[in-house]
Amino acid sequence: MNNPDLPGKPPQVPASLGDIPEAVRETPEIQPQPKLPRQWLIGAAGGLGAIALLSSVWLVSQSQKPAPSSPGANATAPSPQTEPTVGPNGETLLGHLPYPEAPAAELEPLTMDGNIKLRKAAAAAFESMVAAAQADGVALVPISGFRSLADQQHVFFDIKAERGQDATKRAEVSAPPGYSEHHTGYAIDVGDANAPETNLSTSFEETTAFQWLKNNAVRYNFEISFTKNNPQNVSYEPWHWRFVGDRTSLETFYKAKNLAPAPSSTNSPQ
Repeated sequence: MNNPDLPGKPPQVPASLGDIPEAVRETPEIQPQPKLPRQWLIGAAGGLGAIALLSSVWLVSQSQKPAPSSPGANATAPSPQTEPTVGPNGETLLGHLPYPEAPAAELEPLTMDGNIKLRKAAAAAFESMVAAAQADGVALVPISGFRSLADQQHVFFDIKAERGQDATKRAEVSAPPGYSEHHTGYAIDVGDANAPETNLSTSFEETTAFQWLKNNAVRYNFEISFTKNNPQNVSYEPWHWRFVGDRTSLETFYKAKNLAPAPSSTNSPQ
């Protein structure tokens, strides 16, 4: 029998390793790295996601910050409720707003003599309101409606001179020509036929006519223009009402002038 360990004879491979390639047998065994727990991986991924989200939010917030104001700049926009009311170009005169004169073709007489007129839509609404008040036993009467620039010239300047008033004092009770709501054909002075002594007086607010108007005028698209202590410093006139029942009238008194609606119980117009 041949000695398996004799020189010149290849060593015998144990049968248990005969099927494994030699190259594999001679390669050092590589130990596998321990795997990280699944929960740790999930937590780490979540933490990175949260950091990315917070970074994005911070960047967005920084981009939306307003630029710093220069010294003395007004940081907030003025409130239309608290700032003085102005016309479309910023103009006022003694606290009054500019108004255009209504076209003659748009005017409709309210009285038989034709001396008191309103624009057609306002006239129709006023007549309906008078009829409704009459059905409730209240007698509304028109005192003054549309006024031309010439009419307002007399009302402001001539009476100012007669009473010895300066312009500022006169402007508290009457608008200068070109600045009266009466020019629009939408404004009307109203009286109580059963209490004529209260005509064009603050005592008109004590009449049944005024109480009826406070409760019902809005149903006919009429409102009183100025509250007591109004921001324009125009005297309280409970007898003076204006029509805001179509687009033109509404824009005349609101959109173009930046006026806010006044409480129906304490307004008065000029």
